[in-house]
Amino acid sequence: MTDCQNLIITPLNTAHNRPGFHCNVEALDNYIHKQAGQDIKRRINRVFVASLPDTPEVILGYYSLSTLSIKLSQLPETLTRKLPKHPIPAALIGRLAVSKNVQGRGIGKMMLVDAIKRTLSVSEQIAIYAMVVDAINDTAKEFYEQFGFNRLSDDSPRLFLPLKSFEDNRTSK
Repeated sequence: MTDCQNLIITPLNTAHNRPGFHCNVEALDNYIHKQAGQDIKRRINRVFVASLPDTPEVILGYYSLSTLSIKLSQLPETLTRKLPKHPIPAALIGRLAVSKNVQGRGIGKMMLVDAIKRTLSVSEQIAIYAMVVDAINDTAKEFYEQFGFNRLSDDSPRLFLPLKSFEDNRTSK
């Protein structure tokens, strides 16, 4: 499992070895082991799994993606002046985890890019203002901040990044 360049990211299915996934964060391990399948069936979350083509059943990492509304009062005032006075649609990466066996190899970054690409694609059909993430700890917070995510508010563990920042990068090329 050294070549992560051929990583594939697909929706979670019954062929994936969920009990074999461990990332050293109990809440993230428990989610993929016990709750992810139920959330998918109930249409609460979509879960995407990173694996390699020769061992597609081995989960190297996963992330969950869903929607939410952000209260205008949760956004920085510099943004709210330019927005309508009602909740703002967003995509939520509720969980992102990388197997302890392959941490530090860029899989988290690849999954984040995949989540952003999926969200940008959907945002062409359904309005989505920003990506929001739930940072489970300070390490996760630092990971997301290096990609431009900022706190929704001082008292919130959630971070956000307006999709406009990705569109600006696309049009400038």
